[in-house]
Amino acid sequence: MADRKVDAGKASRCNCTALRKATRRVSQLYDAALAPSGLKTTQRAILSQLGRSEPATVGELAAALVMDAGALAHTLKPLERDGLVAVAVDPNDRRNRLIRLTRRGRAKLAETDALWTKAQASFETGFGRVKSDSLREALQFLVSEQFSSVFEKALSR
Repeated sequence: MADRKVDAGKASRCNCTALRKATRRVSQLYDAALAPSGLKTTQRAILSQLGRSEPATVGELAAALVMDAGALAHTLKPLERDGLVAVAVDPNDRRNRLIRLTRRGRAKLAETDALWTKAQASFETGFGRVKSDSLREALQFLVSEQFSSVFEKALSR
């Protein structure tokens, strides 16, 4: 049987496929950059978001990260196990759980700052600063309610 090679760089006309491929590649690169800290990109994103908006319920945090609440709960488990986040019952609504960074979580986030900064600089070296700024702007639009609304309306026609 002949060896067949799959060209991962071959262009797809599907926007979703192209975005998913790019996201996986960039995540692999950032995961490698963060490896010395023991955190994955998704875990650092959670700690970083909590640092900006704690305490947060699972639902609030999932919405801020554009994640499914179940996937977020799965990703939170090792962070809680390692003492980086604390999960407690919300005293105002016992059905909710409030998530906070612990002192250890703040220290881990600070430890990853230099690694993340280096990954950001490496991305911009490879992609270009102006293109990186434009990409972040386009991606912000893609996660907006405005884009979702227009997409859903166009889909229902």
